[in-house]
Amino acid sequence: MPPHDIPHDDFIDHASHERSLPNGRQALRVGIGGPVGCGKTTLVGSLCSLLRDELSVVVVTNDIFTSEDADALRESAVLPDDRIVAVETGCCPHTAIRDDIAANLDAVEGLEERHGDVDLTLVESGGDNLTAIFSRGLVDVQIFVLDTAGGDDVPRKGGPGVSMADLLVINKVDLAQYVGSDVEAMLHDAGERRDGRPVLATSLVDQQGASDVAEWITTQIAAYRA
Repeated sequence: MPPHDIPHDDFIDHASHERSLPNGRQALRVGIGGPVGCGKTTLVGSLCSLLRDELSVVVVTNDIFTSEDADALRESAVLPDDRIVAVETGCCPHTAIRDDIAANLDAVEGLEERHGDVDLTLVESGGDNLTAIFSRGLVDVQIFVLDTAGGDDVPRKGGPGVSMADLLVINKVDLAQYVGSDVEAMLHDAGERRDGRPVLATSLVDQQGASDVAEWITTQIAAYRA
């Protein structure tokens, strides 16, 4: 593992444990991170639309000083308003998902206890850099999102988000031809960095563009419950 991919102590799975809701059902907690503008909120909205009829879903969003991402999801009516909670971190996004997770953990546990039937909790990070990764005390699995407009050299550069996330999503592949990015090179370089962990290419011009990610999540839920 290259030096810049060595995880901070909080990346290590020392805090994960089985969590049972009051009615005995378990919610899989999925963190979604990535740089500003990569499409995290669009991905969350698409996942909610695809999965809400078969799963009980709740969402926690993170912004530094606003609730803009949560407001966007509510305006899109992807879930009932009371299933979406905003955390205003007041600090760098990675701090709230990795170093001091108290506010996010309170929001997650509050939603799960309030609804009681939760199958899936999505935690969207604020936009951050390639070092951003979730504490395993907050989420069970994590998705890291890149987009082709960020440059096709980004997967090659690596970093904990690219290398260590359970799923890497390369988004906005429909824009690659307009920004001069080579999607195949991005997928190849990501594969070189990720030691066999999955990589998916997406275009979220409609919610069906997230169907492969939704399928990956349902597989994770089945494995988690087993």
